[in-house]
Amino acid sequence: MAKSKKIFDKRAEMINQYIREWNVAGFYSPSMHSNLEWIHGLDIEYDSSTFDTDPFEPHPEGVKTIFPFWKQDPSRDRGYVELPYTLPQDFTLFVLMRENTIDIWKKKLDWIVDKRGMALLVSHPDYMNFSGGRCKSDEYPKALYQELLDYIKDRYEGQYWNPLPREMARFWKNNVEKKTAQSNFKTG
Repeated sequence: MAKSKKIFDKRAEMINQYIREWNVAGFYSPSMHSNLEWIHGLDIEYDSSTFDTDPFEPHPEGVKTIFPFWKQDPSRDRGYVELPYTLPQDFTLFVLMRENTIDIWKKKLDWIVDKRGMALLVSHPDYMNFSGGRCKSDEYPKALYQELLDYIKDRYEGQYWNPLPREMARFWKNNVEKKTAQSNFKTG
């Protein structure tokens, strides 16, 4: 994210142009550097620039939730759905920490399922080794990612919904947020 609101607002003009041209619904800030208030300057339905908690991020406390949430723009009658990632990033686990199993993913996923939360993973195909040969120092075998997908399918088949981020944001806005907003405005 930009270091000043002025710089961000200037960049937001160009980002919004791309959002319109490419028919994009959401935004993802590089390296999880985000300012949820500034992001209101983007014409988006959702943002995914946060995480629940991650001890390996510059601000490890995150947003402290495994659920999407509505981020209302206080100056306008609009907002967006924030979709925090809830599983550790593949790059962190396999490249930085040199993990060689998906045990951390499985343990966290099982906990999220138990709490009925949203499992969202940020994966980086540019760090996956698809050749099957020896991995470079900044790669991990794609088999680890495939193992996670197989684990989800085998353990939770028929128990999950696998939407696109825009589908999750629309569902959350139209069902959960609308009900929450209605209950907040009831008079006694």
